[in-house]
Amino acid sequence: MSVGAGRGTGPQRRDARRNRELLVEAAHEVFTEQGLQAPLDVIARRAGIGNATLYRHFPTRAALIDAVFRDQLGETVAAGELARTAPDTWTGLHTYLRAVFHTLAADRGTNDLMTTHVQGVEALDDVHAHNRETLELLLARGREEGAIRSDVTTQDVLFALAALGRAVPALTAATAPDTWRRPLALFLDSLRPAPESLPGSALTADQLADVLRELGPHRAPSR
Repeated sequence: MSVGAGRGTGPQRRDARRNRELLVEAAHEVFTEQGLQAPLDVIARRAGIGNATLYRHFPTRAALIDAVFRDQLGETVAAGELARTAPDTWTGLHTYLRAVFHTLAADRGTNDLMTTHVQGVEALDDVHAHNRETLELLLARGREEGAIRSDVTTQDVLFALAALGRAVPALTAATAPDTWRRPLALFLDSLRPAPESLPGSALTADQLADVLRELGPHRAPSR
């Protein structure tokens, strides 16, 4: 009996693992294209798996999001750790925020995750807490060095980064993959007592119109 049970459960476990992998792969593709509110039945169809199997593996949307993005969020935490050991504040801030914005530009799912509040995603709660701690440390160090204006707070920075980061997918879709570097540099310079010159070129009127068309209005995902 035990031998038969062993033979029967092995393939079942392999099938379950494969189904989970297919669901995670499909979810990443769909979230990248449509954002985190993409219908779950679209993900199931993309994976070639029934809705019941999806919910058996991931009873909530948050559980699926966590499985898809946990590794990517871990990379953001690692970037924060590296920034904390930078020799000066500006090196730390530039290194960290470039890494964060590169992630925000990668896909709409990651952008949704990082710039809005999604309840129940444990890995996201951890990265938000680590992000706040990293910024608090760098800003405090910068104020001590005289490199950061004295009246800026962590909340000021977090709000501005969320608002700017939210626009990154529209900006890159309408222009070029690294266009976010200029507005990020402008934001960073606003933290300085004395600003530096900006990198890259300003948007043309036509490019700005393209970005605004790409940015909104928000639409429900197509099914």
